Amino acid sequence: MKKTIFFFLILLTPIFSLAQIGGEDEVYLDGSKIDAKFRGDDSMDEFGKFIRSEFDYSKVSKSGTMIFSFTVDENGDIKNIKVVQMLDIESATEIIRVMKKCPKWEPAKRKGKPISIEIKYPMTFKKK
Repeated sequence: MKKTIFFFLILLTPIFSLAQIGGEDEVYLDGSKIDAKFRGDDSMDEFGKFIRSEFDYSKVSKSGTMIFSFTVDENGDIKNIKVVQMLDIESATEIIRVMKKCPKWEPAKRKGKPISIEIKYPMTFKKK
């Protein structure tokens, strides 16, 4: 009896191991997902420049990190702007104002079709 159970465990182990590779992870493994791009740049450098040029730093009253998120929809429009980690109400209000001015992005794509994705972006402030 023990030999039979041991045999089935050995037989089923490779099947369970292969199941972990399937599913949504395949999108990343086969390289078919392309991230959203801001002004043609997928490294977020151009987006950071946009934020720094539009953000009024006088609205920030203390040091720390603020994290906000937003959705780039299938058309490249910005939706669902949220402040995930807030320093103060003034800086949170300011980032929402800036994000409402944000130009369109090139949407992310999966298997050649535009998809909606959420992006989280941190901003660290140091008061002197």
